[in-house]
Amino acid sequence: MTTPLPPRRTDRRTTAPYAVVPREPADPARTGRRWVRRRARGMTAEAAAAALDVARFDARQSSRHEDLAGDERGPAELGEWERIAQLLADAPPGTVYDPDTDDVVRAELAADAAAAAAREAELREAMRIAARADELQALRELGTLDHAEPRTGDEAVRDELTRRAGSYIQDDVDAWLARALATRLGHYRDPVAREAAAGLLTPPVLAHAALLAELLRLVPGVEVGQLAFAARLAATEPEAAGDLAAVLARARPER
Repeated sequence: MTTPLPPRRTDRRTTAPYAVVPREPADPARTGRRWVRRRARGMTAEAAAAALDVARFDARQSSRHEDLAGDERGPAELGEWERIAQLLADAPPGTVYDPDTDDVVRAELAADAAAAAAREAELREAMRIAARADELQALRELGTLDHAEPRTGDEAVRDELTRRAGSYIQDDVDAWLARALATRLGHYRDPVAREAAAGLLTPPVLAHAALLAELLRLVPGVEVGQLAFAARLAATEPEAAGDLAAVLARARPER
């Protein structure tokens, strides 16, 4: 009786379908400051001073409890009462607090809006990467990935496919990108995109592309499939492959 072998973990096993977008962490201090501003709306300097006295008393009481030693909201509330009380004390008599005209609050809201816009852009980009990763995965399963042209941002898609596969190196995707970079397909027609790829792709992929480009130049008409050894060399010795590509770049075919 033959004992069945355990299933082999392949380089295409998907562990998660979508890119992960970090959420904004909770901020107790900010929550406390906002609560104070709501309470302080319409207060005069005298009312704010009285509220500050209460906040200081509460702070003294809280300091006696060890379980509140790491509390962030309490000190933030006290600090905000101090700021608002001082703001009203320096204002003309009869002034009441209005968070809508508070420069500190307005600056904070502007920063919040900018951060929200950045998170929205990050989410849209993550969704684009996930959709493109699904598309490339479908092409892989159809065996037609080699015929696809890379697009702007596919370097990040490569990272997403690698993440989905549990950080396994995706040899077919790496070879596809290296060939596209070497032959200047898709967005790699643009010199700016080729230059940017140096900071977006791994050394083995870049070495493979560089070596492949020189071999294709030196041996006109050769099929890319005949140069599969370039990928193996770049994967095992990327620095040596890069050095070889640099040497070949100085060579010229005989006339």
